[in-house]
Amino acid sequence: MMCVLQQDQTGHEPQHAAEPWSATTHFGPVARTGGVPLMDIVERYGTPAYVVDETDVRERCRAFRAALPDADILYAAKAFLCRAMATWIRQEGLGLDVCSGGELAIARSVGFPAERIVFHGNAKTPQELVEAVDYGVGRIVVDNLAEIPRLAVLIPPGQRQKVLLRVVPDIAAGAHAAIRTGGEGQKFGLSIASGDAAAAVARVLRQPELELVGLHCHLGSQIRAGEPYEQAARIMIEQLARIRDTYGIVLPELDLGGGQGIAYLESEHGLAPDEYARTVVKALEERCAALDLPVPRLTVEPGRSIVGPAGLTLYRVIAVKRTLTRIFVAVDGGMSDNPRPSLYGARYTARLIGRRSAMAAREVTLVGHHCEAGDVIAESVPLPADIRPGDVIAVPATGAYHHSMASTYNLTGRPPVIAVADGAARVVVRREEIDDLLRRDVGL
Repeated sequence: MMCVLQQDQTGHEPQHAAEPWSATTHFGPVARTGGVPLMDIVERYGTPAYVVDETDVRERCRAFRAALPDADILYAAKAFLCRAMATWIRQEGLGLDVCSGGELAIARSVGFPAERIVFHGNAKTPQELVEAVDYGVGRIVVDNLAEIPRLAVLIPPGQRQKVLLRVVPDIAAGAHAAIRTGGEGQKFGLSIASGDAAAAVARVLRQPELELVGLHCHLGSQIRAGEPYEQAARIMIEQLARIRDTYGIVLPELDLGGGQGIAYLESEHGLAPDEYARTVVKALEERCAALDLPVPRLTVEPGRSIVGPAGLTLYRVIAVKRTLTRIFVAVDGGMSDNPRPSLYGARYTARLIGRRSAMAAREVTLVGHHCEAGDVIAESVPLPADIRPGDVIAVPATGAYHHSMASTYNLTGRPPVIAVADGAARVVVRREEIDDLLRRDVGL
């Protein structure tokens, strides 16, 4: 389905929106993304709807490649994946970081090159390991000791599977405790302190079916400063040096994961690829020189920082309710299409589109239509005082961990994903209808 750009008749130049809006989003006289008026999308595809700016996605892929020309850039599929997204990533020359059989299936369905895929997961099922080996993925990240023999027996005779070991550098970084994955006491990785990391190295080296090519770590998500990555780089280089000193081998690869943060509010700024690159490359080079170790080939796994700012969500206002202490603006979506506020206390901004208002803004609580008190999309968000039912609200920075974490709570179908670029819009993931939900219910 296509929605063709309607040209402005006013002659005014569009006003570009800054972070947290996507690169091609403009306001005034008509709100548009990718050259497509957002109200055209509302009228054709309904609300709620996710909108993904293809141009923005591609530009962010290129920014990472330009900042780290000698590194392997893998897009973290868990942020958002569909066939269109996998195709854009492939066309931009990035690899793909998958962490489930479903994500691998999407990659396979578009012919994503197997050698550019890395398979993650702290508890990969036996079937997922079979599928990864069958497709010939480039790397499998080993996350626990039990996985080593389980993987080794799956490798066909005469072949070897390249693996990375995910180790815990014990660095706490990330916007919320639930998304900090680089410290002791959480489920991911092999602990350096406990000796599991060292034991995993020894066990992999004893498996002729497995080829240990490097180490991996991931600190967490929504990290907006370079210092944690600098610390991780130094710690990981020290681990590579210990492996060299113990076994006389130099592992050629180091994967520092992803987690680079983005802006969700106008007052925030994300961690730019060039800033990240300067910090990490300097740390790698300095620590390698001090330990007389060759600089390993770097791999990074941005997800949110590629697709997060490229997305926005469109909602229709259903009701405005004034209490003694608050004003609630209720819309036709909510925690089923954006669970992040209820999970992590994430904050968002919002903007009225589709009509102009001369009224001053006042702070409201933007809420969803689900039967939960915690169904809040944005707290203390400024919207015009005359906001009313029927208005349309746009919420930015919803490209990552929205569609991928969406649910059917209250038997609400998930919204469609509309890709926009060069003045045209198309459905890349259709709306989930009640018939889709009923088909899964096989009856008594």
